[in-house]
Amino acid sequence: MPSLRKLQRCSLLGLAVAGAALAVPQALAETISVACGSADANDYCPILAKRWAKETGNQVDIVSTPNNPTERMSLYQQLLGSESDEVDVLFVDIVWPGLLSEHLADLSEYLPDTASDGFFPALIDNNTIDGRLVALPWYTDAGLLYYRKDLLEKYAKPVPRTWEELTATANEIQAAERAEGNKDFWGYVFQGRAYEGLSCNALEWIASHGGGTLVDTEGKVTIDNPDAAAALDMAAAWIGTISPEGTLNHTEEETRGVFQSGNALFLRNWPYVWNLANGDGSAVQDKIGMAPLPHGPDGESAATLGGWNLAVSRYSRHPQLAAELVAYITAAPQQREHAIQAGMNPTIEALYQDPEVLASNPSMGELYDTLVGGIPRPSSITKAAYPRVSNALFNRVHEVLSGDIDGTTAVAQLQGELTRIGRRNW
Repeated sequence: MPSLRKLQRCSLLGLAVAGAALAVPQALAETISVACGSADANDYCPILAKRWAKETGNQVDIVSTPNNPTERMSLYQQLLGSESDEVDVLFVDIVWPGLLSEHLADLSEYLPDTASDGFFPALIDNNTIDGRLVALPWYTDAGLLYYRKDLLEKYAKPVPRTWEELTATANEIQAAERAEGNKDFWGYVFQGRAYEGLSCNALEWIASHGGGTLVDTEGKVTIDNPDAAAALDMAAAWIGTISPEGTLNHTEEETRGVFQSGNALFLRNWPYVWNLANGDGSAVQDKIGMAPLPHGPDGESAATLGGWNLAVSRYSRHPQLAAELVAYITAAPQQREHAIQAGMNPTIEALYQDPEVLASNPSMGELYDTLVGGIPRPSSITKAAYPRVSNALFNRVHEVLSGDIDGTTAVAQLQGELTRIGRRNW
């Protein structure tokens, strides 16, 4: 892991404009270090941080962090574990607030009581650990079903509302397309590698079957039930039938590649796929739609929440200014601009009714209901143990998909394993 001194930095001196209402005397100016996403041209965080510096007369120091989330988390743990004051504001994944909470400031101590108003409640709940608001949501994601609307029209099939309907439609259209000459065509592609993405898929299958959310809000492990087992057995039946064997090693990008090349009817993925699959050169440009994920016979559609947040280090020498910068970047005007200019999904509900936001990316309107009902991963309740919880989940589920164990065995094993982890850690 590179030391902080070796990280690429860029600084901007805040400009004090004579007579401006927001100008701050130079003697009072402070420097706030911000660990944004990647500090490249596609990252809007540095743009807004520098604008805040200009408007307030302070300085910002943009710290470039690794693009790989695992490496970024390791860097954060290194810095925060040593109680370093070198980074004030941190860019954190949706599952990190619980892991890092002991090192993060309570934003409610520095911001007005209304600071969390207007955000999706599930995201604020995710970022509130033991009553402490440790991060504000910056942009969000949720699992979605993409489909080939041209092929559903061709075969007079509706968008599936249940997993049973998806399976039947995928089987029928896959067989028909292969009969017409596309031997590489598949009915459904999803993320099946043993990693965090499989945990997201598994939570969606289980919750949409009425099988709960793995660990409930009180910290009780709830995975060992027939509905959860049935959900996993259902997914295992897809491998080699409507989903390729390669699914066992597929992440988001592999599945997008299959779908975008025209070789799949249905895809489970995140909202970022919409613009790419409709871009120039895509084999499915203007041929796709998106919808909520299907549900089981005794459940409702469930989408795992994703996204990124901004937090303040407990060891910051300027927590008030750092909190004000976080509030500025995540405020409605800046989120609106971020959505229009960069296509990112806002975390403020009202922006999903903004005409310009919707015009910039029609998929955002489709996403609203999914986000309202989105399910967070159990990272807030399991705190620092979440990586072990997720690891246990995706490894057992991968064994089910691989045909090594069945759903009933998997959920029983998970119940025991997670209970042991929870007894010691949350």
